Amino acid sequence: MTAVLERPLGALASDNLKDLTQFDAKQVLLGYQKRWLADASPLKIAEKSRRTGLTWAEAADAALCAGTTKADGGCNHFYVGSNKEMAREFIEAVAMWAKAFDRLAGDIQEEVLKDDDKDILTFVVYFASGFKVQALSSNPSNLRGMQGNVTIDEAAFHERLAEVLKAALALTMWGARVRLISTHNGVDNLFNQLIGDSRAGRKRYSVHTITLDDACKEGLYKRICQITRKQWTQAAEDEWKSGLLKDTATEEDALEEYYCAPKSGGGAYIPRGLIERAQVDGIPVLKYEAPQDFTKWSQAQREAEINAFCFEQVQLELNKLTDENQHAFGEDFARSGDLSVFVPIAIKPDTRLRVPFMLELRNLTYDQQKQILFYILDRLPRWVGAAFDATGNGGFLSEAAALKYGDDMVDQVHLSLGWYRDWMPKFKAKFEDGDIEIPKTQDVLDDLRKIQMNKGVPQIEKGSGKGADGKQRHGDSAVALCMAVRASYMEGAPIEFEALPDRSSRWDSNPDDMQDDMQDDMQDDFTGAW
Repeated sequence: MTAVLERPLGALASDNLKDLTQFDAKQVLLGYQKRWLADASPLKIAEKSRRTGLTWAEAADAALCAGTTKADGGCNHFYVGSNKEMAREFIEAVAMWAKAFDRLAGDIQEEVLKDDDKDILTFVVYFASGFKVQALSSNPSNLRGMQGNVTIDEAAFHERLAEVLKAALALTMWGARVRLISTHNGVDNLFNQLIGDSRAGRKRYSVHTITLDDACKEGLYKRICQITRKQWTQAAEDEWKSGLLKDTATEEDALEEYYCAPKSGGGAYIPRGLIERAQVDGIPVLKYEAPQDFTKWSQAQREAEINAFCFEQVQLELNKLTDENQHAFGEDFARSGDLSVFVPIAIKPDTRLRVPFMLELRNLTYDQQKQILFYILDRLPRWVGAAFDATGNGGFLSEAAALKYGDDMVDQVHLSLGWYRDWMPKFKAKFEDGDIEIPKTQDVLDDLRKIQMNKGVPQIEKGSGKGADGKQRHGDSAVALCMAVRASYMEGAPIEFEALPDRSSRWDSNPDDMQDDMQDDMQDDFTGAW
């Protein structure tokens, strides 16, 4: 598709999509528009800010597909908007793109469809290929008997979205594709639920998120200035964005309209009842707090202390693990103040997850955290992956693990809104589906309740709290548990290696043996050179 797009307009889309964030006035489509067109998923959703031009780009895809012959993969395209004005605007964009692509197409035609007991005026463009792009009303029955791709625009505002979607999905049996595009319309709306289910892995929609900031980073306001013949400056863009937000009735409305944050989304992300259902008796939480003068101990003393802790407490729990289950590992890092939390997790044959034990470390040195980490991972049966908080100081431990076990086994996570947006829904789904068992402690419950919705993204609530022991904690076990769930999706295999013998074992401390071996090695090197 991208090659065809390049011919008529110079550089509509690019085969190389690596750097689309740089605005190019000669390009017709912006980066996020190109990524949307390049995504050939059978089902895809765009949650977007208002007026980002995504529907306009979708019209290009519709014109291209309908203007292609059946032998080359062309098909009809049906547009379902929420009102007549949207339908007309989309069809006009299709006609414009058809001319740009040099695809033979007739003028926009008006046709009458029977919609229940009344006649509905629709708009359609016919192509020489034999296919058409047609705008339909939101009555689900209009899609019955049709065949072709379907775009449902402003999907969150359709009164009968479930029925429209049901009719549209029936078309996919013969290879058609369905696209949902919309700003949000409340947290309980089906559109938002589909996005959550898709991110949790329960639905197979590809999800694109385009906030106002995302669009502006890729040149939206620069394109507006280009079209309106205004001089772009960063100050002018900032003022423009500020005006949009101020003009919206409430802050909550502004977040929904421009930042993909559905309204009424505050409060704890995972309901208390689901957490309590997942909490089971008998799962220990092991704890170690370094003595106040721990850093003044010698390295040998610190290692001996941690070896004793691992042997006396950690090993007892590792002994209970069996090869019947695969395992994964999650971690949230802290050096002082907050906790480092280590969470091994068992993956049962039916894919349900169980935390066999949890480990909380406070004020422990980097090297001794690494010591405990390696002790666990070296003995964890059939482990498939580990996910680490590599943000800030956490990079030390995650890098150490990656160097020892390999990048295929270790995901070094730099926490971001995008990561939370992708993985928290999958994490929450484990609680909703009853597929996870965790320790039954008040601290773990409180940590999970600190996952709050912020601008439509579930993330750890800012600010520190105190645990049952009166000491500081900040949702630490919640992050580690989410990391463990993320790691359970990995399919790595530990690096197998055999250590080389050291010098003393090779030569048994005998100088004569050492001299003989050195002469043999030199002879081998000389022979190999020839």
